[in-house]
Amino acid sequence: MRAVQITELTGPDSVRVADAEDPAPGPGQVLIEVRAAGVTFPDVLMTRGEYQIKPEPPFVPGSEVAGVVREAAEGFEQGQRVAAFPGIGGFAELAAVDAERVFPLPEQVPFDAAAGMPMNYLTVHFALARRGRLRAGETVLVHGASGGVGTAAVQLASVLGARVIAVVSQESKVEAARSAGAQHVVLAEGFRDAVAELVGKRGVDLVVDPVGGDRFTDSLRTLRDEGRLLVIGFTAGEIPTVKVNRLLLNNLDVVGVGWGAFCGSRPEYPRQQWQELLPHVESGGLRTLVGSTHPFQDAAHALRELDQRRAAGKVLLRP
Repeated sequence: MRAVQITELTGPDSVRVADAEDPAPGPGQVLIEVRAAGVTFPDVLMTRGEYQIKPEPPFVPGSEVAGVVREAAEGFEQGQRVAAFPGIGGFAELAAVDAERVFPLPEQVPFDAAAGMPMNYLTVHFALARRGRLRAGETVLVHGASGGVGTAAVQLASVLGARVIAVVSQESKVEAARSAGAQHVVLAEGFRDAVAELVGKRGVDLVVDPVGGDRFTDSLRTLRDEGRLLVIGFTAGEIPTVKVNRLLLNNLDVVGVGWGAFCGSRPEYPRQQWQELLPHVESGGLRTLVGSTHPFQDAAHALRELDQRRAAGKVLLRP
């Protein structure tokens, strides 16, 4: 099979397309013919050896895919359309995935859209519904709202009945956030004042932050009393710190969102999440906003889009 491999830990330009052995599915695994794969920020980190999973090069990255079952485990059939979360190994023509992380795909959902769902939408569902305790009628501020995680957060918060304020880094990304369903879109520079004009002194109920960096303190300042800030990632590169007296004075929660770690001891949980989200997927309430699609040979370019924070919508690869 053809596969995208990270050959050395020097960044996105280290990836190469090469021939690799077909994966042999183990007990309880499904072998999937990959039709599309989602590009995620952990894939970028892996090109530098900066992610918590650190395989030795050369290896195949790729944490989310969509395709057709070639060899089925119990509960699946050959030829069935599926989305899946392999965690690693998805940037290839074939991927072997544990059955618990393979999800039935409705006929009306294209492979491109499905490939952008497993990591982003399941992470965001865990963030908003479980860790953030989001309730209908609350106001949610979403950073990085034009990217894969951000657009998923905007959509799901809207589906769950929240008012959504999206934060984007530049004017060219405003439309992506609006297309995802944000009621308001503001620029990252000066976002605190812009949010204050929209919500007044009350503040927002929940902040979704996959960016980190220098926005963190102002994000805390936008929260109402007993507000919650969800820490999802650090695409800005800098891991922020917090003076805990600020949390004490306003009764604020800073909440970690580690979906992968949570699922590690609960293998049944992703399938439960998928079942909860599926009605919204089938109705069109949740739909991947595809920003760009690249062939395998342009994988380095796709990874650089995320690394340089140029992506507006989900970045995909196709075999």
